Amino acid sequence: MRKALLATRRTLPKATRAGWDAAIAQRLLDWCAQEHIEELGVYWPLHGEPDLHLAYAQLAARGVVLSLPVVLEKHAPLVFSSWTPGEAMVKDGMGVAVPAPLRLRPAPATLLVPCLGFNGERYRLGYGGGYYDRTLAHDPRPRTVGIAYACLEASFSHGAYDIALDHIVTEGDLL
Repeated sequence: MRKALLATRRTLPKATRAGWDAAIAQRLLDWCAQEHIEELGVYWPLHGEPDLHLAYAQLAARGVVLSLPVVLEKHAPLVFSSWTPGEAMVKDGMGVAVPAPLRLRPAPATLLVPCLGFNGERYRLGYGGGYYDRTLAHDPRPRTVGIAYACLEASFSHGAYDIALDHIVTEGDLL
């Protein structure tokens, strides 16, 4: 299923993705304002994930404290580094962009979670590494907002270790 969802996402026309990214970004900005979000864990887009950099810049301008997830070791929860849009980035051991230098901080109270796929119960399908599941298994658990394209909703069962997200934002709806 992961391969099929990734293939679907990769075949989306660039212009379509750009329009959907703008819609997701606006829904996210509206939600953050409505919920009075003061700190937010964001993500650096990989493999055609929704690119929300314009929303990140607007959130930072509003005074929202942003951080990016960092993998320090395999089979461990994510850690977070403070981040300001536009600052210098380097690739970590997993090939993901992270701030240079890292400024580690506690996990943010609210966390954006990119979804390769998701189901109607708000469970996400990721790339299979388990980093977000391990992160969400620790207290205090951050509030979670899945980010995905609506066309990637799929039917799948969840495992005992999977944790449902609090919300999912797509270009069409907030679930």
